[in-house]
Amino acid sequence: MATTSYQSLLTCPMCGHVKSEIMPTDACQFFYECENCKTVLRPKEGDCCVYCSYGSAKCPPIQEQRGCCG
Repeated sequence: MATTSYQSLLTCPMCGHVKSEIMPTDACQFFYECENCKTVLRPKEGDCCVYCSYGSAKCPPIQEQRGCCG
């Protein structure tokens, strides 16, 4: 069984700013504001959260192959 990662590097598609974040394990994160350019990120179509769209690791529920909130 693979180890679940709870940390992800979020990369803003607008300015390229990268920030390490701890992912929530009990909820999906639908919005994230880039601290550099203030763009509000939303999941891409087909993704459940901003971590699945812009992170270096998918959210914990997806990593563990269980249903997500999206």
